[in-house]
Amino acid sequence: MLLTYIKMIILSMLPVIELRGSIPYGYFNGINIFIAFFLSVIFNSCASLILFIFLEFFNHLFLKIPLYKKFFDKISERSLKKVKPKFEKYEYIGLMIFVAIPLPATGAITGTIGAWLLRLDIKKSFFFISLGVLIAGIIVSIITIYGGIFAKLFIKTSF
Repeated sequence: MLLTYIKMIILSMLPVIELRGSIPYGYFNGINIFIAFFLSVIFNSCASLILFIFLEFFNHLFLKIPLYKKFFDKISERSLKKVKPKFEKYEYIGLMIFVAIPLPATGAITGTIGAWLLRLDIKKSFFFISLGVLIAGIIVSIITIYGGIFAKLFIKTSF
Protein backbone atom coordinates (compact mmCIF):
# COMPACT_ATOMS: atom_id res chain seq x y z
CA MET A 1 0.00 0.00 0.00
CA LEU A 2 2.93 2.34 0.66
CA LEU A 3 3.92 2.03 -3.00
CA THR A 4 0.42 3.16 -4.02
CA TYR A 5 0.78 6.28 -1.87
CA ILE A 6 4.21 7.02 -3.36
CA LYS A 7 2.92 6.58 -6.92
CA MET A 8 -0.05 8.84 -6.19
CA ILE A 9 2.21 11.54 -4.74
CA ILE A 10 4.55 11.37 -7.74
CA LEU A 11 1.59 11.59 -10.14
CA SER A 12 0.34 14.71 -8.34
CA MET A 13 3.67 16.42 -9.02
CA LEU A 14 3.99 15.50 -12.71
CA PRO A 15 3.12 18.07 -15.38
CA VAL A 16 -0.09 17.36 -17.32
CA ILE A 17 -1.12 14.53 -14.95
CA GLU A 18 -1.20 16.40 -11.62
CA LEU A 19 -4.49 16.05 -9.68
CA ARG A 20 -6.40 14.76 -12.70
CA GLY A 21 -4.43 11.53 -12.45
CA SER A 22 -3.35 11.28 -8.82
CA ILE A 23 -6.74 11.50 -7.09
CA PRO A 24 -8.46 8.87 -9.29
CA TYR A 25 -5.35 6.66 -9.13
CA GLY A 26 -5.32 6.77 -5.33
CA TYR A 27 -9.07 6.33 -4.96
CA PHE A 28 -9.35 3.40 -7.39
CA ASN A 29 -6.37 1.74 -5.71
CA GLY A 30 -7.94 1.70 -2.26
CA ILE A 31 -6.92 5.06 -0.77
CA ASN A 32 -9.69 6.96 1.00
CA ILE A 33 -10.88 9.86 -1.22
CA PHE A 34 -10.17 12.44 1.50
CA ILE A 35 -6.61 11.20 1.96
CA ALA A 36 -6.09 11.04 -1.81
CA PHE A 37 -7.44 14.60 -2.09
CA PHE A 38 -5.37 15.96 0.80
CA LEU A 39 -2.06 14.41 -0.28
CA SER A 40 -2.55 15.25 -3.95
CA VAL A 41 -3.38 18.89 -3.22
CA ILE A 42 -0.45 19.30 -0.81
CA PHE A 43 2.11 17.72 -3.12
CA ASN A 44 0.78 19.42 -6.26
CA SER A 45 1.12 22.76 -4.46
CA CYS A 46 4.62 21.75 -3.32
CA ALA A 47 5.56 21.05 -6.95
CA SER A 48 4.54 24.60 -7.78
CA LEU A 49 6.63 26.03 -4.96
CA ILE A 50 9.67 23.93 -5.89
CA LEU A 51 9.31 25.00 -9.51
CA PHE A 52 9.17 28.68 -8.52
CA ILE A 53 12.31 28.31 -6.41
CA PHE A 54 14.39 26.49 -9.01
CA LEU A 55 13.06 27.96 -12.28
CA GLU A 56 15.07 31.15 -12.06
CA PHE A 57 18.22 29.32 -11.00
CA PHE A 58 18.15 26.75 -13.81
CA ASN A 59 16.96 29.22 -16.42
CA HIS A 60 19.88 31.53 -15.54
CA LEU A 61 22.31 28.64 -16.08
CA PHE A 62 20.72 27.43 -19.29
CA LEU A 63 20.57 30.92 -20.83
CA LYS A 64 24.34 30.63 -21.29
CA ILE A 65 23.65 27.94 -23.93
CA PRO A 66 22.90 29.76 -27.23
CA LEU A 67 20.42 27.15 -28.53
CA TYR A 68 18.44 27.22 -25.27
CA LYS A 69 18.50 31.02 -25.16
CA LYS A 70 17.11 31.25 -28.70
CA PHE A 71 14.40 28.67 -27.92
CA PHE A 72 13.53 30.29 -24.57
CA ASP A 73 13.32 33.80 -26.03
CA LYS A 74 11.03 32.63 -28.83
CA ILE A 75 8.71 30.64 -26.55
CA SER A 76 8.55 33.26 -23.81
CA GLU A 77 7.86 36.09 -26.29
CA ARG A 78 5.03 34.14 -27.93
CA SER A 79 3.58 33.09 -24.57
CA LEU A 80 3.68 36.60 -23.17
CA LYS A 81 1.81 37.98 -26.19
CA LYS A 82 -0.99 35.48 -25.58
CA VAL A 83 -1.12 35.54 -21.78
CA LYS A 84 -0.24 39.08 -20.69
CA PRO A 85 -3.43 40.81 -21.98
CA LYS A 86 -5.57 38.18 -20.27
CA PHE A 87 -3.65 38.49 -17.03
CA GLU A 88 -3.92 42.28 -17.08
CA LYS A 89 -7.70 41.89 -17.33
CA TYR A 90 -8.26 39.17 -14.69
CA GLU A 91 -5.05 39.38 -12.63
CA TYR A 92 -4.46 36.78 -9.91
CA ILE A 93 -8.10 35.58 -9.91
CA GLY A 94 -7.57 34.58 -13.55
CA LEU A 95 -4.47 32.64 -12.54
CA MET A 96 -6.48 30.83 -9.87
CA ILE A 97 -9.30 29.99 -12.31
CA PHE A 98 -6.80 28.79 -14.92
CA VAL A 99 -5.24 26.39 -12.40
CA ALA A 100 -8.65 25.32 -11.05
CA ILE A 101 -9.89 24.02 -14.40
CA PRO A 102 -8.90 20.32 -14.38
CA LEU A 103 -8.02 19.96 -18.06
CA PRO A 104 -4.74 19.04 -19.76
CA ALA A 105 -2.36 22.02 -20.08
CA THR A 106 -3.98 23.79 -17.15
CA GLY A 107 -2.84 23.27 -13.60
CA ALA A 108 -0.25 24.24 -11.03
CA ILE A 109 2.82 23.57 -13.18
CA THR A 110 1.57 25.54 -16.20
CA GLY A 111 0.25 28.29 -13.91
CA THR A 112 3.61 28.52 -12.17
CA ILE A 113 5.48 28.77 -15.46
CA GLY A 114 3.06 31.45 -16.65
CA ALA A 115 3.39 33.44 -13.42
CA TRP A 116 7.16 33.15 -13.63
CA LEU A 117 7.24 34.31 -17.26
CA LEU A 118 5.06 37.29 -16.36
CA ARG A 119 7.40 38.05 -13.43
CA LEU A 120 4.51 38.04 -10.97
CA ASP A 121 4.99 38.22 -7.25
CA ILE A 122 5.94 34.69 -6.13
CA LYS A 123 4.11 34.74 -2.79
CA LYS A 124 0.89 36.10 -4.26
CA SER A 125 1.09 33.75 -7.25
CA PHE A 126 1.75 30.73 -5.05
CA PHE A 127 -1.27 31.62 -2.89
CA PHE A 128 -3.62 31.89 -5.88
CA ILE A 129 -2.14 28.83 -7.57
CA SER A 130 -2.69 26.86 -4.34
CA LEU A 131 -6.31 28.05 -4.20
CA GLY A 132 -6.72 26.88 -7.81
CA VAL A 133 -5.19 23.51 -6.89
CA LEU A 134 -7.65 23.21 -3.98
CA ILE A 135 -10.62 23.95 -6.25
CA ALA A 136 -9.34 21.54 -8.92
CA GLY A 137 -8.88 18.89 -6.22
CA ILE A 138 -12.50 19.27 -5.14
CA ILE A 139 -13.74 19.06 -8.74
CA VAL A 140 -11.61 16.00 -9.53
CA SER A 141 -12.64 14.28 -6.29
CA ILE A 142 -16.34 14.79 -7.00
CA ILE A 143 -15.94 13.55 -10.58
CA THR A 144 -13.90 10.58 -9.34
CA ILE A 145 -16.50 9.55 -6.75
CA TYR A 146 -19.53 9.97 -8.98
CA GLY A 147 -17.75 8.71 -12.07
CA GLY A 148 -16.72 5.64 -10.09
CA ILE A 149 -20.29 5.04 -8.93
CA PHE A 150 -21.61 5.35 -12.49
CA ALA A 151 -18.85 3.10 -13.82
CA LYS A 152 -19.65 0.43 -11.22
CA LEU A 153 -23.36 0.63 -12.01
CA PHE A 154 -22.66 0.37 -15.72
CA ILE A 155 -20.34 -2.58 -15.26
CA LYS A 156 -22.81 -4.42 -12.99
CA THR A 157 -25.71 -3.87 -15.36
CA SER A 158 -23.74 -4.52 -18.55
CA PHE A 159 -22.14 -7.80 -17.60
